[in-house]
Amino acid sequence: MKEVELILSPPEPHFVGDGFRVHNFIPGAYRLDMHRMDPFIMLDYNSKHIFPPSDKPKGVGVHPHRGFETVTIAYKGKVAHHDSAGGGGIIGEGDVQWMTAASGVLHKEYHEEEFSKTGGEFQMVQLWVNLPSKFKMSAPKYQAIENAKMQRVDLEKGGYIELIAGDYTDFNGEKHQGPASTFSPVHLSNASLHAGDTAHYSFPAHYNTAIVVIEGEIIVNQEFVAPTDNFVLFANKGEEFTIEKSPESVENAKVLVLSGEPLREPIAAHGPFVMNTRQELVQAFNDFNDGKFGFLED
Repeated sequence: MKEVELILSPPEPHFVGDGFRVHNFIPGAYRLDMHRMDPFIMLDYNSKHIFPPSDKPKGVGVHPHRGFETVTIAYKGKVAHHDSAGGGGIIGEGDVQWMTAASGVLHKEYHEEEFSKTGGEFQMVQLWVNLPSKFKMSAPKYQAIENAKMQRVDLEKGGYIELIAGDYTDFNGEKHQGPASTFSPVHLSNASLHAGDTAHYSFPAHYNTAIVVIEGEIIVNQEFVAPTDNFVLFANKGEEFTIEKSPESVENAKVLVLSGEPLREPIAAHGPFVMNTRQELVQAFNDFNDGKFGFLED
């Protein structure tokens, strides 16, 4: 059994730009730094927040990235994304945007225009996934993963698992594969749990594994209770664990599950760049200042 190491309440929120009110779990408290959670080097969680109507879309203006990937998961609300490599589109509820910055892009993220005009409930996760050194200077790419294209695995009592990346073996022993392509072994899924559902997961012991409770309250390994908006970290011992909806919770539960093989490479990070050495960081800043990341109108 994969042991629960920590159940963490959400840290105090802060704004990224004016459109994302986030709790920063990675890097965060209790040693949740880039090395402990490798290859996951950042996790910002925008818990449910109501934005009032606005004629000007809120968000984050043009900024650069190099050396990693950004994964944006929409639970409530809609986000519009554009980048200097030509990627972009609308991330609707249940959709995922997987942007590989790699050698360098400029991008911007705003509330989608119609959502901005009406306002409403907004809930998102943005995860940064580090790239192995041999891929850090590869060409940028963009994966728009619509909810309808995700592999869905039904559970026994009406719940289901939506696979984003990696695989999942169901109770019949059949393996299912998520649509996202990755540069190292990464598993990412959303589990929607109804009363009586139990989702069984198994990852290698050395993989760094965690979950975020998006909705409801869950029980992990038939023992540990994790409420809404909590982060659960697993120890690097054992392989299997279970999650189920708490009988005390009125609403169904939704859980983001992430697990990845650590790259175990040097990390040199500063702001929007994550490389392996300080010299590579300096080069990233120089290339950005020299306009080598392309052009994107704010």
